[in-house]
Amino acid sequence: MATEPPRRIRFGILGCANIARKVSRAILLSPNSTIVAIGSRSLDKAIAFAKENDYPASAKAYGSYDAVLDDPNVDAVYIPLPTSLHLQWAVLAARKKKHVLLEKPVALNVGELDKIVEACESSGVQYMDATMWMHHPRTAEMKEFLSDSLRFGQLKAVHSIFSYNSGTDFLTNDIRVKPDLDALGALGDTGWYCIRAILWASDYQLPKTVTAFSNVEYNESGVILSCGASLQFRDNKLATFYCSFLSNLTMEISVLGSNGFLRVHDFVIPFQENVGPFNVNANTKFAELSIGIEPAPTEYSIETDLPQEALMVKEFASLVGEIKENGSQTEKKWGEISRKTQLVVDAVKASIEKGFEPIEVIV
Repeated sequence: MATEPPRRIRFGILGCANIARKVSRAILLSPNSTIVAIGSRSLDKAIAFAKENDYPASAKAYGSYDAVLDDPNVDAVYIPLPTSLHLQWAVLAARKKKHVLLEKPVALNVGELDKIVEACESSGVQYMDATMWMHHPRTAEMKEFLSDSLRFGQLKAVHSIFSYNSGTDFLTNDIRVKPDLDALGALGDTGWYCIRAILWASDYQLPKTVTAFSNVEYNESGVILSCGASLQFRDNKLATFYCSFLSNLTMEISVLGSNGFLRVHDFVIPFQENVGPFNVNANTKFAELSIGIEPAPTEYSIETDLPQEALMVKEFASLVGEIKENGSQTEKKWGEISRKTQLVVDAVKASIEKGFEPIEVIV
């Protein structure tokens, strides 16, 4: 007798942000999720968004966020609202027993995030941040190389860059440059990815101190448009990053070990949706007469049937399904990873505000 397929987790979407278009597609591509509701401050906007993004005909459009949270058919919510609204709506969603997939940066500071995660844990609902690249199968393959003591060895240094230049309209009108909406600016947006990459490569060991570089660029409202920092660890490894709204699109991670080196050129969003490449060098030496190196670098290409954002939704929905169907406990690692990322974001911000002094990262 054939078993019934697992019930799809039913999502409600809070807001019609541009990133919600991508995640809506991901929810509909994932085999274990669907969309049943969309809420906006404008009902007309919600209706249009649902139509433009091919929502199921049965999906309801609401003229408020509260209505989505009050819909008994909604199991989980995706929250792509401005960061300044995350605390209010993520906590309310959790209190109304909705599982929370939260866009990054997840909060303005770690104190806000702690309240969000605490609300989720108190209500027994799953929390996850929407850092999509974590869920690409390439990420696990790269980690396998970094864990190889013979080919990679001991981690020595990490460098990450995430930058893009979206032009004057973005720099004038986007929420990410508005102090009342996303006050962390480039640090919270592109910097979040760089910091997560460093922590991922470091097995989520927190740095001892963080020191921001002094070449910070701001807009006229005081929002960060570009910045960088160095992270010093207790075991003497070093990490640096640069994030920007003012530089060419670049999405790099370079990881150096005692025996090997890894580089990926498109870690945030793969250049091609169905494949993720990365390059490694292992036990590299100069060739005879120093006219080259040996062995040659190796390039891997990791294919995937689903884009990374759909794999993110699939994993989140699977966790939600286990909780709903089997009474499983929430997976707490996602809150812990978010918290470590936010701690470093906060430390970089504090270093900038204190004249680029080293800031001790305190758990």
